Amino acid sequence: MRWILAMAGAWLFVQPSFGSTADTLELQTRDFDIVLDSSSQTLLSLKPKQGDGFDFAPSKARFTRTGDGYYHLGDLDLRLRAAGEAEWRDYSTAYRRQATKQLPRDGTTLAAAELPLSLPTELGLRVVRRWRIDEGGQLSLRFELTNEGQRDIELGGVGLAMVFDNVLAKRSLAEAHTEASFADPYIGLDAGYLQVTRLNGQGPALIVTGEQGTPFEAYRPIADKKDEQGKALLLNDATPRGQTFEGFYTWMAASRGFAEREWRGAEQWNEPTAVTLRRGETRRFGVQFLISKSIRDIESTLAANARPVAVGIPGYVLPTDLAGDLWISSRQSVRSIASHPAGALDITAAEGVQGWSRYRVTGRQWGRSRLTVTYQDGTRQAVHYFVTKPSAVVLEDLGRFLATRHWYDDPSDPFKRGPSIMTFDRERNSVVLQDQRVWMAGLSDEGGAGAWLALIMKQLGAPSAAEVEKFERFVTQTLDGRLQVNQDPEKFGVRKSLFYYEPKALQGASYDPAVNWTVWSAWRKSQADSVVRSFNYVHVAAAHWVLYRLARYHEGLVKAHDWRWYLDRAYRTALAMPRLAPEYAKFGQMEGEVFVEILRDLQDEGMKAEAGQLERAMRKRADAWAAEEYPFGSEMPWDSTGQPEVYAWMRYFGNAAKAELTREVILGYDPTVPSWGYNGNARRYWDFMYAGKTAQLERQIHHYGSANNALPLLDSFRRDPSDLHLLRVAYGGLMGTLTNIDQEGFGSAAFHSNPDLMRFDGYNGDYGTAFYGYAYGIGSYLARHPVFGNVGFGGAVQEQGSIVRFMPRDGFRSRVFLAEPGLWLTLEAGKFARVEYDRSSGGVNVHLDAADAFTPRGHLRVESTKPGASYGISAAASEQRGRYVIPLGKNEVSVQLSPAR
Repeated sequence: MRWILAMAGAWLFVQPSFGSTADTLELQTRDFDIVLDSSSQTLLSLKPKQGDGFDFAPSKARFTRTGDGYYHLGDLDLRLRAAGEAEWRDYSTAYRRQATKQLPRDGTTLAAAELPLSLPTELGLRVVRRWRIDEGGQLSLRFELTNEGQRDIELGGVGLAMVFDNVLAKRSLAEAHTEASFADPYIGLDAGYLQVTRLNGQGPALIVTGEQGTPFEAYRPIADKKDEQGKALLLNDATPRGQTFEGFYTWMAASRGFAEREWRGAEQWNEPTAVTLRRGETRRFGVQFLISKSIRDIESTLAANARPVAVGIPGYVLPTDLAGDLWISSRQSVRSIASHPAGALDITAAEGVQGWSRYRVTGRQWGRSRLTVTYQDGTRQAVHYFVTKPSAVVLEDLGRFLATRHWYDDPSDPFKRGPSIMTFDRERNSVVLQDQRVWMAGLSDEGGAGAWLALIMKQLGAPSAAEVEKFERFVTQTLDGRLQVNQDPEKFGVRKSLFYYEPKALQGASYDPAVNWTVWSAWRKSQADSVVRSFNYVHVAAAHWVLYRLARYHEGLVKAHDWRWYLDRAYRTALAMPRLAPEYAKFGQMEGEVFVEILRDLQDEGMKAEAGQLERAMRKRADAWAAEEYPFGSEMPWDSTGQPEVYAWMRYFGNAAKAELTREVILGYDPTVPSWGYNGNARRYWDFMYAGKTAQLERQIHHYGSANNALPLLDSFRRDPSDLHLLRVAYGGLMGTLTNIDQEGFGSAAFHSNPDLMRFDGYNGDYGTAFYGYAYGIGSYLARHPVFGNVGFGGAVQEQGSIVRFMPRDGFRSRVFLAEPGLWLTLEAGKFARVEYDRSSGGVNVHLDAADAFTPRGHLRVESTKPGASYGISAAASEQRGRYVIPLGKNEVSVQLSPAR
């Protein structure tokens, strides 16, 4: 039996059965096809009408995810207490399923029910849920809480379950990309929202916004703890979390009850609040579901639905020497803006444009901070910033800390790990010599190589003679012949770890009895000596490549070997990877762009035979990727690691379609939102288990995925400077990497987003891979926004007539992109002082810093990203390896670039 009701622009379908499990309600709105469970009235399916059958809800798992302990969209968590009580009590509609008491529908209500929460009768709390159509025709979910008792009720936790289809288990890569979605939060109080995007990056995208009185105050992960019978505990979901399932979350409209207990001592994104429900009072909490035709249209969709929109340029990480702009679009005028902590941020109103208000924001106090914007109607919006030291100073701190505090040189070490730059434990302030994940103490894998990789990548654009000298000691005494094999048959292979667990075979080794050495990761020597993990090769290749660049373009910095030796080692390491580690070499590698750079340097040096051999080896990998629908496999079931290298080789070999598909896939898990933490934060949630001190499954903030996934977006932006969405996401990821570095220079693996932690991890772990992304990608970008005009990312902008003066302030000052003329300027040696661009003539005046002890000449590459365009140089500069050689002196020097006529 099926019947239809028409109401308020929606249609209601009811059929007796759905599959073989439960009765369902089939609903339609203007934007969605919806299926509710008719007993609980929780959501089973949410298909956008323009989505070609795509479902934002985990409907494919509905037969296994049913019954007690399984959360669905439409479930509600409450933490409350009656007036006068000291203890909080928890309740959840998901904990023990009971039939709801269905209520009559009206002209705007699709389905309504009174919810059984096993609440004490004497409390007198009545909870009603309504699926509604609002005045604009949008779908909404609303909870009405009425206090019918004799005492006031304090709500210390109001959590609306946000359950979308991020369950990747038992799905192929193609199925995951076409069927699954990820949710990213903007925890911005009344202006907050959740964006749910498809893994393939295609539209439409779903936006969940709060109704009036439902601020996005906190974002609580729903754990998967169970009792002795295997049933989910209260406030836990029965679906096992793991590498194929990050877990679900709740939108917290009130959270003080959690801040006083489980989250005590952790600084939350916003001030935790509670809601007092007076006797006879009704409070409503609800969310609205909006559809954006694409990820890039999310902000315009919000604005079209009368939501405040905040855009930070260049983002929400502010070095103290570079102010940012906060642009606000709102139908309500701004009443006030306040900084927390007080004085951490200076805010000055500036001239707006085309309905956008503009505020200059300057960082004053290191660390996390928050701007709270209050509008005339009382709506509040939180924008989350992180203030750092000037970028160059941050890098100085990082290099000094790595070269001193991480330094290890103990001749009696039975594993012969010194001299080296070891993993560091910030909580103990000592190097890590033992860990049950042996690679963490073994100088390999991302977790163990992270410290030395960060140190050498820092030298790429901010070299220090003392740091280079120490690193070469590591190369000649530890890396060459110990970490990297230098004899046949495994010559140039890279071992998985120098540390291992084998107490009977190694005299002099004293293993910590408090460590559990029975786990799989406590490798024996034969396992640690293995060279079959391809991902270890990239770190070593990157180190050799940077030393080649330093030896080739500077004088006196590199002394142990000449540039030929280092380039040859980089080349041979790259070739050894597919030969000795073929199983994993078929995947894209983190830092894999370095193979492209090695190939290009071989070509520039005229080493045709070597270049040809490396190109053929890499083409085999690229051809395999080109044949796959979604070529993003990994040693993990789903990963955000390999996409950057896949993109790089697709571009190199001219496969534009697959490169663009890769770019859009990245945007599916890499958002831009008004928060330093989530802006440009490419999704990672398992690597704390492999490289963190607090080892648990958890959404990581600015793990290495952020900076590495920024690289394809930056390249794509240079190809299409009109797509500013790419630059905003990418720069958020690059600058987010600097927030991991504390005031003394320790670089953490990532920030813990779980609200009971909200801190950086105690291990540096795999931060080296993150810093690789920063070092490879950082530059200063002068972009042209269609509304805001000339905007700087990484540099300060001054305008006078047709002249735009751009002063780079990024950590290296070795790359500048001018978007309007499409001019990409890079220095292998030397630093940009400023660049002046004449918008009328197209001419560019480039000013370079004076020489230093190791840099008597600048090496400038000039590339145009506009088809058919080119620039000539006015100075009598010689040209070597595709770069202009510019003599430097005691003072700044300048060269003029003119567009070819």
